[in-house]
Formats: sequence, C-alpha cells, structure tokens
Amino acid sequence: MKKSFPVYDISILSEFKQEDILIRRFAPYLKSHHNLHLAHKHTFYHLVLFTEGDGSHAIDFQNFEVRPNQIYFMTPGQVHSWSFEGHVDGYVINFSVPFFHSFLLQPDYLEQFPFFSGSTSDQVIDLPAELKPEVIRLFEQLIFESETSGRLALDMVKALMLQLFIAISRLTFAQHSHNTTPYNYTLLRNFQKLIETNFSTLKLPKDYAALLYITPNHLNALCNDVLGISAGELIRNRIVLEAKRLLVNPGTTISEVADQLNFADYSYFTKFFKKQTGSTPEEFRKQITNPQHHENVNLR
Repeated sequence: MKKSFPVYDISILSEFKQEDILIRRFAPYLKSHHNLHLAHKHTFYHLVLFTEGDGSHAIDFQNFEVRPNQIYFMTPGQVHSWSFEGHVDGYVINFSVPFFHSFLLQPDYLEQFPFFSGSTSDQVIDLPAELKPEVIRLFEQLIFESETSGRLALDMVKALMLQLFIAISRLTFAQHSHNTTPYNYTLLRNFQKLIETNFSTLKLPKDYAALLYITPNHLNALCNDVLGISAGELIRNRIVLEAKRLLVNPGTTISEVADQLNFADYSYFTKFFKKQTGSTPEEFRKQITNPQHHENVNLR
C-alpha cells in the first residue's frame, strides 16, 4: 500500500467557528497538533512569531534556526517541518487563500509583500528591537478579536492582519531598496511570478524575456545584479524545488514526477535532478524520509 504524504487543509486545524482563519498562541497550538513536526504541506497561508524557544524549522528543505522575535511566513503548497527543543511559544496565524478576497479589490494584493513571494530567502525575518512592541501588540489584538463574536470582528481581524503585513514589509522593502531600484525590483518580481505559473512548460530565459518585453541579456543581467545568480538558474531552481515537493510524497513515482514536470523521460529528469542537487531522485527520497539526514537536504 502506498503511503500518503500529509497535506493539511485549514479546516482540519481550525478550532474556531471561522474555518478561513485560525489565530492562536503557539504553545497550545503545538500541543494540539504535535504531528506537525513531520514534513507536510499546507493548502493555506501560515505564519508564526516565536517569542521563546530553540530548535530548527525547515521551509522547502531549507533549514532555519529558531530564535525569539523571529517571524516566518509560508504560502500554500510549501513543504514544512520543525524540530523544537524544550518549551516553544509565540503566535500562529493560518488563513485560507480566499480569506481576503471579499475585503480587498485586488485579489493578488498579498503578492506585493516579499514574504509571500514563496522565496525562502524573504520568508524568515528577525524582528529588530524597535519593531517588536508593535508586532506583539498587533498579535495580542488579533487573539482578542478572534475570540470576539461581534458583527465586525472578522473585518477587524483582516484590518489588523494588513497592519501587521505592512509594518513588516516596510522593514523588508527598506532592505531591498539598498540592492535595486523600484523598477528593477518590480521587473524581477514579475519574472518570479511568471516562473511560478510557467516553470513546467517554459524552461528557458528567452521565453520569459519575451513575456516581459525585454532581451534575454537584460533579464540575465538583472538577476545577476540583484540575486547573484543567472535567470536560467532561477528557473532551474524552481523546477528542482517542485521536484523535491513531489518526491516527498511516497505515493508519487519518480516517473510520475518527471511527467508532471514535462520532462521527456525518466532518464532525462534523473540526469537533470542529479546535476542540480548532487543526488539522484531516489537518493533524495531516501534522505528526506530519514530525519537524521534532513539537515543535508537543501535546495542548491
């Protein structure tokens, strides 16, 4: 019998009347869902602020050390696991994809925030001391409003969440502004969005350059200047990441993974994967199912 890989819907984890949103203190949430330390996927947005504790957590096979005043964000479809040491506490928010749709005119509004880009380099943030009181205040208000049954309580939750996102994004925007101009940042984000929706069918920089109305050389120079990697490497990294997400599921064969990613055959996919990661798909699958080897499984 094939084993199934856990993919959690928000309704499974929600203990409130509103199944589109869950807001809790982290320690009791962790106690209620202790099995979440194993690798799993979410179909919803997920964020945690750590206020105390030690250990590590992994987002899309990249490991991060747990620290107080660290906040991380995740988008639907990402693979997640954690390994905590001793008592860990903080705040957790889960919310569904359509949660803000009736509240915002722009359905893609959240995509402007770097921490919702799906890139792990933007998703884990250590809060500076001066921002901590404001963030804690917002989380405490969110806890209060989530337990309120008033008519506009849910709208207040949405407003407070947007305040939280904007406060933290100002910090990350300030960091990005040192590296690039607003035009180049927007161009790069548009490239990343196109990769996200087309990586399985469009695999060459020239294809994306045409969609962005720029030359392949311009696109490559932009990626090298801002990210330090080529446009082709950015595309290949996304293909490898999706391959890893699929390989984590023992119920999916390697041939099926190759087919989903539009590789001509099993052999070509295996050669591509090994060239990019140093491991064959079979070796990666064995590593990821052995917790002792998790620290060695990263996206290169």
